[in-house]
Amino acid sequence: MKKVMLIGLISIFIIGCAGNRPKDDDFPAQFDYGKSLLEKEKYLKAQEVFQSLVLKASHTDLGDDVLFYLGESYFLNDEYLLAISEFDRLTRRMGFSPYVEKARWRICESFVYESPKYFHDQSYTENAIDKLQEFMEDYPDSEFRHSAQKTIMDLREKLGKKVYETGILYIKLGAFDSAILAFEEILSKYYDTSLVEKTQVKIVESYCKLSDISSAKDYFDSIRNQLTTKNQKQLETLLSETENELNRKSK
Repeated sequence: MKKVMLIGLISIFIIGCAGNRPKDDDFPAQFDYGKSLLEKEKYLKAQEVFQSLVLKASHTDLGDDVLFYLGESYFLNDEYLLAISEFDRLTRRMGFSPYVEKARWRICESFVYESPKYFHDQSYTENAIDKLQEFMEDYPDSEFRHSAQKTIMDLREKLGKKVYETGILYIKLGAFDSAILAFEEILSKYYDTSLVEKTQVKIVESYCKLSDISSAKDYFDSIRNQLTTKNQKQLETLLSETENELNRKSK
């Protein structure tokens, strides 16, 4: 008797679970079911539903909907490269879809999330900046514009920091000429970051390490007014000490 009841309960459970998912040929109901899975954060199950719909319902009015939400199910599950692939497919195949702007923003966000710490390869960071700039050009009035601008600045700061730390490494290795080249790259490419002033200080210090007091003085004179009073005094002291040491050695 207990065995019969157990079998009956299992059967009811299986039927109940099966009843939760709409029929495969009911595309609108399947789409709503997939969205409900997203809301419940069941991203892998949602992916299965939307993948099936992409294959079966792309020719219907739901074509762009299911492609966008497939990308969304990857994005929300932190699978950013897969999300980029689906969002990119949407923007290329369905350029007039109302989802295009949001899909392109998601592509930008995905590249940003894939951007690693500054000491790693920065290809994804550079891709993110390119995508963000393209996004702002194409959607100048977008609700995401302010976020895009701020993100670009943060990413440029990261790229600049990578070059700055390279310059510091050259200093530690005693390769002061190479350090100066690295610091000059910062001033050329990342002139709008917070790294500028300390980079200028390092250039003067590097010239002094090279005993090139003439170049050190000339460079200091060219940037003196851009420095804080503290850094001005620090470099003036350094230049004076370096010049005195060189004069002492020449005697």
